[in-house]
Amino acid sequence: MNHKSAAAEPGAILNQLMEIARISALAEMASGIAHELNQPLGAIATFAQAGERMLNRPDPLLAPALDVFRQISQEALGAGEGIRRIRSLFEYEPTTRETCRMPDVIEELRPVLEMLALRAHGALEITATQAGLPEVPIDRLKVQHVLFALVQNAFDASVERAAEAQPRVRIAVSGDRYAVETSVFDSGAGITPQIREQLFRPFFTTKARGTGLGLASSRAIIEAHEGTIGFELQPQSGSRFWFRLPAAAN
Repeated sequence: MNHKSAAAEPGAILNQLMEIARISALAEMASGIAHELNQPLGAIATFAQAGERMLNRPDPLLAPALDVFRQISQEALGAGEGIRRIRSLFEYEPTTRETCRMPDVIEELRPVLEMLALRAHGALEITATQAGLPEVPIDRLKVQHVLFALVQNAFDASVERAAEAQPRVRIAVSGDRYAVETSVFDSGAGITPQIREQLFRPFFTTKARGTGLGLASSRAIIEAHEGTIGFELQPQSGSRFWFRLPAAAN
């Protein structure tokens, strides 16, 4: 695709910028982790070799070896603290949740979701009515991030299978007095048994340029809301990804 055609596609530049941002964030995180771990791991290896030599003698040097093991313990604790510092850089600041209705949350995101449909040359259907649905206490933007990630994955899966048929994604909302469940249906080929257990693991991806963080971060967000997230295969074809959020207290 040349620059002219790429610029003509709605949202193409935005998508490219988002991809660059994701790659940059991952590169920065990897660099930070490497920096925090290389030194203590090197020290642990050196101390372990020294301790082995001290103990592998006709007359083992027990006291010096004990001191070496203390050094190993300190280096391991230091590495753990370094990882905690890295994680803190990527954590969201605590926010105050607001009581929302999921159809409103979805409708607010509709223009962005329709951009995903346009890019995939697909169709997006939203069936979400307010009738009978309780409100949910949520961080609005974080839940919208989850919805965006699920819809993006749904279109990607549908495009892979759509040799002739148009990729189709449907969002549906249901609920009872206790919780509200949001479902994202795709028209893809489904999920193979080999990858089902790994879908929500960080850095696992089946995409050539995927980061493997979309579903992992989605699970973390939903679980932080005391909710649940999962998926199931559809009887004919495709998959349904869903998340369930507890209703606001009356």
